[in-house]
Amino acid sequence: MPRPHPTPVPTPAEAAQWAPERVVELAQAHAALQREVQTIQHQLEWFRRQLFGQKSEKRPLAPHPAQMHLGELPIPDAPPEPPGKPVAGHTRRTPRTDFAQDKNDATLFFDEARVPVETITLANPELEGLSPDQYEVIGEKVSHRLAQRPGSYVILKYVRPVIKRRDTQTLHCPAAPAGVIDGCRADVSFLVGLLLDKFAWHLPLYRQHQRLLDAGITVSRAWLTQLAAQAAALLEPIYAAQLASIRTSRVKAMDETPIKAGRAGPGKMKGCYFWPVYGELDEICFPFFESRAHSNVEKVLGLTPVEGGVLLSDGYGAYEAYAGKTGLTHAQCWTHCRREFINAEAAEPDLAAKALDYIGALYAVEAKLREAKLKGDARREYRLDHARPIVEAFFGWVKESLAAQGLLPSSPLTKALAYAHKRRAALEVFLADPDVPIDTNHLERALRPIPMGRKNWMFSWTELGAQHVGIVQSLIATCRLHHVDPYDYLVDVLQRVGQHPA
Repeated sequence: MPRPHPTPVPTPAEAAQWAPERVVELAQAHAALQREVQTIQHQLEWFRRQLFGQKSEKRPLAPHPAQMHLGELPIPDAPPEPPGKPVAGHTRRTPRTDFAQDKNDATLFFDEARVPVETITLANPELEGLSPDQYEVIGEKVSHRLAQRPGSYVILKYVRPVIKRRDTQTLHCPAAPAGVIDGCRADVSFLVGLLLDKFAWHLPLYRQHQRLLDAGITVSRAWLTQLAAQAAALLEPIYAAQLASIRTSRVKAMDETPIKAGRAGPGKMKGCYFWPVYGELDEICFPFFESRAHSNVEKVLGLTPVEGGVLLSDGYGAYEAYAGKTGLTHAQCWTHCRREFINAEAAEPDLAAKALDYIGALYAVEAKLREAKLKGDARREYRLDHARPIVEAFFGWVKESLAAQGLLPSSPLTKALAYAHKRRAALEVFLADPDVPIDTNHLERALRPIPMGRKNWMFSWTELGAQHVGIVQSLIATCRLHHVDPYDYLVDVLQRVGQHPA
């Protein structure tokens, strides 16, 4: 909206001579400026919070009025201390320990089955000059220290003897061990370490290349890129099977997160998206698409959903359109609804706090459900008895606040109220279905490696590279959800996936 032209401030005598039309025009211009100022103030507050404020949406709880600080606690009247008597000064021995541990000590700070241990036996200086019959070893003390060496790479040297049979005069040599990638110098352990360093620990390949050079291993950076791509391509059938398993889940959660992939021009990258989807068996996949189009949901989930299926998501219209097209139930996330009121808290703190109190009471009910470990019908009955009254009171308050018309349409609180009011049916799905979570927090926790990776490797040079990112991250994130070591899993499947039936 263009700004009104600035007008000199009139004197009272000049203002009294204005026509009514002029007064109305200035009043409208004044109202427009007020709305613009409020919008700019809200944007400024948002930017200030992003730059200097706390990113967490957690609300600090006000202390109880009857609770005092530790320094304010009243000190009871103590009985008078008896008079002391002087004692002779002395010097204490400095406490010393050699951190000795029993061999059967269960408090070791490492897993002996996974961490290599190098044993160093120290000679006792008291044995110098003594013969074996002059002393007796009655025990030992063991202590551990954590050490590190520059680089943990190992070169496997295979020595294959070549023989000549005298009877047939033929030469024979055993074949070299088969590798995961034909004719490749990389062992499967190096391939997996390369993938985990890049995708689990977010170490870009150029940094891994520098580390290899510092460890005395000279390879090209392009070779590392080819290895990562070939390993991801080998894992693609497992990713496809996992995505097919997620499609069979009755309750699925879905979201989208951006990534830069592919060149849009000189010095520019295209804005693309991962569409993570989470299934009932604690599996997650990261399908990649070059846009945020609504049709991507159909490509991921298909047009034949499971009977009684539920799709849990945020408020993006693509999911609602997909639910309307396929007939499944669309549930929406209360955390995203709460986030709208968090954004409005700076503009209308009192009214926003009331909404946050309602939503906080809902999460308190969910916390009690988790503590009681209720499932099935018991979970649904508990939600209907305790959460439904809170939901009805919340939406009643939302309707009254919208009807009051005390706020401008551009007010952040008005937008938050309209967001909740429009999505009431989807936000109430969790009340009647015990398998539907109240939010998509479990999905957002599982997709965190994607934004963490963006802060380190920034972008994917090609769209195919972004697809490989989604494949590897899908398997690593699912391993984490099932408490499986990704290293052990990937070493195992990479050795078998080439020979496993499709």
